[in-house]
Amino acid sequence: MIWGMVERVIAACDGASKGNPGPAGWAWVVADAEAGEVARWEAGALGTATNNVAELTALERLLSATDPAVALEVRMDSQYAMKAVTTWLPGWKRKGWKTASGKPVANQELVARIDTLLTGRSVEFRYVPAHQVDGDRFNDFADRAASDAAVTQRAAGSALGSPQPPPASAAARPTGSRGSSGAAPKAGATASKRRAPGSAKRTLNAKFPGRCRCGRAYAAGEAIAKNTEGWGHPACATAEV
Repeated sequence: MIWGMVERVIAACDGASKGNPGPAGWAWVVADAEAGEVARWEAGALGTATNNVAELTALERLLSATDPAVALEVRMDSQYAMKAVTTWLPGWKRKGWKTASGKPVANQELVARIDTLLTGRSVEFRYVPAHQVDGDRFNDFADRAASDAAVTQRAAGSALGSPQPPPASAAARPTGSRGSSGAAPKAGATASKRRAPGSAKRTLNAKFPGRCRCGRAYAAGEAIAKNTEGWGHPACATAEV
């Protein structure tokens, strides 16, 4: 949802699941853009949940915690959550909350709540890649807070006087692997079948570049998953648009 060129408050949100499904958490931050710092933040536990549920919950909690009259720029590293509430949602509603294959839409209750919270609001979504050197600091903060909430299963936030979430450890996020938010593996990873943390589908590394049904290309070596129309991004296969 983009309602013209207006001054926007910068926010970010993220979810994490340690096992998918597994211990999960969510987090959001609202930034003080002028100071380049986090103005306020909140994180919470979800018990056992999938990564997609955690990502959607983070967005739902962010929208619930912010003034509907304030224009937002929401930074996220979840292609699934962004596409669910912007690209795929209208089609799902037209089909009576069914996918193209006639199956019920996954996480319908969460998506419907987000749809209600977005109604009448000026919200611009911005995709930011996860776990990048010199990446988006606000999304990184949300990622670390969600990951910590998933591990500790405790609420945290600026209103509680909580310290900033700990930095991501090398052990928890090895080079070239997927982190808590489902970032794709680096191109050129070994071609082996495995189950991606951000997806319930089995994935493998593409031998050749191609194009997903969502319209975006994927590179040789990138993780892909089978969908109803061929091969593409794991998140797109999970969503079953």
